[in-house]
Amino acid sequence: MIVTPAVRHTAAGAAALLLALPVPYAPAALAAPVNAPVNTPVTTPVTAPLDASGRVAEPTPPARHFVDPARLGRPGTQVQTLRGAPAVPSLSALSWVVADASTGDVLAARNAHKPLPPASTLKTLFALTALPGHDPDERHLVSDAELTGIGEGSSLVGLKEGYTYKVSDLWNGVFLSSGNDAVHVLAAMNGGWSAMSKKMQAKARALGARDTHVVSPDGYDAPGQVSSAYDLALFGRAGLQDPQFTRYCSTRYADFPAGSWSYGIANTNRLLTGESGVDRYPGLIGVKNGYTSNAGNTLIAAAKRGSRTLVVSVMNPQGGGGLAVYEEARELLDWGFAAAGKVEPVGSLQPAARESARPAKAGERPVLRAQAGPQAKDPLRTLAASGGAHGAAARTAAKDAAPSGTAAGLPLALVGAALGGALSLWLWRRFGARGN
Repeated sequence: MIVTPAVRHTAAGAAALLLALPVPYAPAALAAPVNAPVNTPVTTPVTAPLDASGRVAEPTPPARHFVDPARLGRPGTQVQTLRGAPAVPSLSALSWVVADASTGDVLAARNAHKPLPPASTLKTLFALTALPGHDPDERHLVSDAELTGIGEGSSLVGLKEGYTYKVSDLWNGVFLSSGNDAVHVLAAMNGGWSAMSKKMQAKARALGARDTHVVSPDGYDAPGQVSSAYDLALFGRAGLQDPQFTRYCSTRYADFPAGSWSYGIANTNRLLTGESGVDRYPGLIGVKNGYTSNAGNTLIAAAKRGSRTLVVSVMNPQGGGGLAVYEEARELLDWGFAAAGKVEPVGSLQPAARESARPAKAGERPVLRAQAGPQAKDPLRTLAASGGAHGAAARTAAKDAAPSGTAAGLPLALVGAALGGALSLWLWRRFGARGN
């Protein structure tokens, strides 16, 4: 068959078009080596993912078991033991919580959200709210107005009108002596009693504490003032993340100024000092105890053993006398350390971590699912989206390599059109010319 010059020109143009247009999209991740056997899987070298600064990034943590956020709202003791777990202690407290202070995992709890008066453990929320307001070395002259309205029978550190104190002295008065006089002065320095109550309420909500209602910032009994074992544990855990809070709550003894002289004050947390017949707990960090006639004895305690830190809250033991709150906290701490790796969490002190949780369906093992977009069919995109070895590099490669819109089918369409045109021209020249 003789190819006319027009046909030759058309074919040459089609060939040039093929060479000029981009090669149809084929992910490099799918390209096998030339000499690879047909059925041999091709492996890609895996490198550690890098962060924005070029350092090796932290590995993605494994998926965690789903925790039903409603479980801690159920009455009674909540615990999920594994093989070899020690028995949960039987306590007389109306409510309690034991949690891992690092992860926020609640290891066990009883009536965690039961609303109860908190007594002076509410001073932990006061400290979380007011501590950032003033430098510890700042000095303040106490006025008579700041010492009015203190509840009858309140614990006091002994502030005097007309005396000047450092802010750090006032906080020692709050944490060691549980001094309501120190709370009144610090509240006055931070907007006043009513304003401080509102700030504490807002702080509680910001932390995820939904059971707490603040009426009296010092924890003194007041109608409607309540908290819960869950909220108190949450306040204790939040305080441990503040170096100032931790320093004050762990101080056993301090000198308190009184003009030209000073006197010693001791922390009223017996687990910390080992006084009044209570053995000091090894590794205890501290936090805060409390008592009122309406609340009974309450306590938030934190202790460290090895690499683990636990926080417990105990509210109103019903037996054992005034020191039972310390012994029941001791039992919870002992149990929590012994139960390491032998219990599943029944809740979390990090409510935000549970927002994506959902109740498990019947027969399904509950898990927390990682959020992800639609599944991509393209393997390179799947590798990039999975946070695999190539991370951002794979995502960039996928974006650069993949044609978009109608461009993906453009090369073959143009080639087909060119070849069709060449064939039509050849047929017209071969047969149409005879008919003329």
